[in-house]
Amino acid sequence: MQQEVIISGFGGQGVLFAGQLLSYAAMDAGKAVTWFPSYGPEMRGGTANCTVVISDEEIGSPLVKNPTAVIAMNLPSLEKFEDLVEPGGVLVVNSSMVNREVKRKDIRMVMLPANDIAEELGSHRSTNMLMLGALLGNLDLLTIDDVEAALDAHLPERHKRFLPDNKAALRKGAEFKAEVTSVS
Repeated sequence: MQQEVIISGFGGQGVLFAGQLLSYAAMDAGKAVTWFPSYGPEMRGGTANCTVVISDEEIGSPLVKNPTAVIAMNLPSLEKFEDLVEPGGVLVVNSSMVNREVKRKDIRMVMLPANDIAEELGSHRSTNMLMLGALLGNLDLLTIDDVEAALDAHLPERHKRFLPDNKAALRKGAEFKAEVTSVS
C-alpha cells in the first residue's frame, strides 16, 4: 500500500504542520514516509504545500504526479491541485475559503466549512486538524488514534496546551464523509 497526499493552503494555515504530523504518525506506525515541503518566500499569506508519501515498502521518490488525496485549504490550492487527484481519490476542501463546486466527477470529495467549525469549537487555529481529520475519516491511511499519539509524542512542549483542541478538531473532521461525485 502506498498513499500520496498533498496538503495545500496559505502560509500560516498550518499546512506544513499538518503534513509533518501525518508523517510522524506514519513513521511511529512503522511505515516508510517522505515529507516534502514547498512554500513561497512570504511565509504567512504566501502559498504553502507539502507532499506526504506513506508506504508499507521503501519509497522510490518523494515527488508525486497524481496524489491519492489532496487537502485544499483555500481556492488557489483547489485550482492548482484538483485536476491532479487520481481517479477514485479523495479531495478535502475547506468550503469556508472556496466559493465554487468541485469540477471533477471521478473522485470522492469532502466539503467542510473548516474555518467556521474551528470558530465554533473555540479554536480558529485548529482548521488544519479538522481538514486532516476529514482526510483520515475518508481514506484508509492511518487512524485518528495514530495521529493523536503523534501529537502527544511530537508536539513541542510550548504547544502542549493546544492538545485538547487539536484532538477535538481531528475527531470532528473525521465525522465528515465524502460524497461520491461520479455515477459508476
